[in-house]
Amino acid sequence: MKKMSMLALAAVLLIGTTACSKKVEQGPNSNVSTTFMHLHGLGYSADGKRLFIPVHNGLQVYSDGSWSEGPGEKHDYMGFTAVDGGFYSSGHPGPGSKFKNPLGLVKSTNDGKTISVLALEGEVDLHGMTAGYRSHTLYVANPEPNSKMKQAGLFYSKDEGKTWISSPATGLQGQMTAIAAHPSDAAIAAVGTTTGVYLSKDYGQRFTPLVPEQPVSALAFTDSGNVLAATSGPNASLIEINIESKQSLAIQTPSKDTITYVVQNPANPKELAIATEPKDVYLSTDRGATWIQIAENGKTINRK
Repeated sequence: MKKMSMLALAAVLLIGTTACSKKVEQGPNSNVSTTFMHLHGLGYSADGKRLFIPVHNGLQVYSDGSWSEGPGEKHDYMGFTAVDGGFYSSGHPGPGSKFKNPLGLVKSTNDGKTISVLALEGEVDLHGMTAGYRSHTLYVANPEPNSKMKQAGLFYSKDEGKTWISSPATGLQGQMTAIAAHPSDAAIAAVGTTTGVYLSKDYGQRFTPLVPEQPVSALAFTDSGNVLAATSGPNASLIEINIESKQSLAIQTPSKDTITYVVQNPANPKELAIATEPKDVYLSTDRGATWIQIAENGKTINRK
């Protein structure tokens, strides 16, 4: 496998277009309430009622048409991944925090009100991280040697970071841009690169192409085990791929901007959320037939 750089989407944004959908609803009562400088992920609560967005200073939470600040310290979360019991993350501690910088691997089971350090505090910032929604198996693109991982590269952990196993990632080509873990099968992971979408069914030992010769900007697994992939470039699109048949279905998107994050609501398979390179955020409750915009250029939009 070629040497991997830190898996930070912001450093590998690919200029391209995505397919346009029906008109995006703006809403006569929409208003701007909060501005965020950065956007580091998307994730739903287990009941599907809240969408979490890690920004530079903590979490922004969208629920029932309105935005609010998440509880707890205002950490700069990176590698944010929601699971059925909370979320895993990395990043940097908020002002005045007792935690060391960088955070290493942390977990919260109460929407960020408190976090607990699992491993690597003060050692590494894991930008490229994902976890199986129900399996909680972690996959990371480790940027540098540390006390748990003796080299840079792809690793996985089945015990919340106590031990890590190196994945050779044979067959993976190009620079990594996104990574996703199957919700329940710990052995299955997908990686997006500048050359396509690749799938592994053996903990990253070997990868085979799902979508070849297209740069990828965002990845996620659906609850049923399909892959949601955002591609960029002249033929950019958002597609859902069946990992067994490799058949894909196009999903309409609301803008031509590069999609940086995509996620499915675990409690409602028809609901999708996407974030784009200009820090716009959109929701669809009908799998892309229509969308509403809930943030524009990093400014949150209250729809109530």
